[in-house]
Amino acid sequence: GMQHIHNSQIGSHGNLKSSNCVVDSRFICKITDFGLPTLRSNRSRSSPLSDIADDLLYHKNRLWTSPELLRDSNPPSAGTIKGDVYSFGIILQEIQLRNGPFYLRDQQLRPDEIVESVKSGSLIRPTIEVGECNIEIGQLMKRCWLEDPNERPDFTDIRQIMRRINKDGESGNILDNLLKRMEQYANNLEGLVEERTSDYLTEKKKAEALLYQLLPATVAAQLMGGQPVKAESFESVTIYFSDIVGFTSLSSESTPFEVVDLLNDLYSVFDAVTENYDVYKVETIGDAYMVVSGLPMRNGDLHAREIARLSLALLNAVLNFRIRHRPDKKLLLRIGIHSGPCVAGVVGLKMPRYCLFGDTVNTASRMESNGEALRIHLSSSTKSILEKFGTFELKLRGDIEMKGKGKQRTYWLLGEQGGLCAQHSLMNWNDDTIDKH
Repeated sequence: GMQHIHNSQIGSHGNLKSSNCVVDSRFICKITDFGLPTLRSNRSRSSPLSDIADDLLYHKNRLWTSPELLRDSNPPSAGTIKGDVYSFGIILQEIQLRNGPFYLRDQQLRPDEIVESVKSGSLIRPTIEVGECNIEIGQLMKRCWLEDPNERPDFTDIRQIMRRINKDGESGNILDNLLKRMEQYANNLEGLVEERTSDYLTEKKKAEALLYQLLPATVAAQLMGGQPVKAESFESVTIYFSDIVGFTSLSSESTPFEVVDLLNDLYSVFDAVTENYDVYKVETIGDAYMVVSGLPMRNGDLHAREIARLSLALLNAVLNFRIRHRPDKKLLLRIGIHSGPCVAGVVGLKMPRYCLFGDTVNTASRMESNGEALRIHLSSSTKSILEKFGTFELKLRGDIEMKGKGKQRTYWLLGEQGGLCAQHSLMNWNDDTIDKH
């Protein structure tokens, strides 16, 4: 805009300052208050300063005026080209430093004092600290307000310098630049959304995998689908409970970290074994391990066979298990099994758990607590179902008094024909050996 004014019949602006640079609705900077120099000159001369406020405003408006024009007793009403360059330098300082015109650090001077200092040739100029603005912009500002007008650049040179500084080659139209940047932002946003979506899907798969580990697959699918999971009654399931005999004394002889490592190693082995059978691990509490078969997917009478085979496999696994910090000691697993009806459902919202309810759960727990180390203790109901398969070796234990149950006839599971055999695993173990460990 200033280059056009200087190349036109207008010649120069004469009153260039930040308040005369306006921005239109398209964010384009436009220059105002140029031309009609005679009218403006007559107006300023016919308006004497009436009070202190007018005097302050008068001198404040002269902060953009070049030194040579301040010294001229009869300055040209239209100003000069080099005077406009000086004014542009002050405006550039306002933009770059985000401060008012003629900002002076550590100097509290009134506008009239600044004007008089500039007029006297004391070379007072706005303060520019290192790092406050682009180096080339800072150099351009200093060139624009040089004391000698002939050493100041013209607006053709200024325009070339500004274009060189503008590395992106953006036009002077801010709206065009905004649209260009919005397009770039949209492209970047698409890539970012794609990346974040990929990350989200990865995390979603991890969360789903974790949910499938915490809950049965059918129940997890219902929860993820937003469907309510109602409690369900099952006519016949088989529940497995196991416990480590002497775990309390072993824990007292071990550090907390050793106990954690022991349980982590043991349950890693147990979990690997359970994956080979149609069972669902309900929970682990300390050294107690609870597994069920026959829910949430019913499998006829196969639940008793699956739990029996799992029990034999776990017993065989624990006999070969090695305790890291006590390699000389063997774990003594005690297993109890019972079959019967129960109710299952999801309990809790923040940490949902698939829980079993009913007397069958209590009886299975009693079968475990009344069993013996390295033996599989069965109830008569489980024994009746296993007899249908005709492959399991069972032995009558007798009538056992159980808390809250009275006398119960129970059995030992010794093995399966053509499969694992508990008796074979225990042939090198006698009561003295078990007591020792």
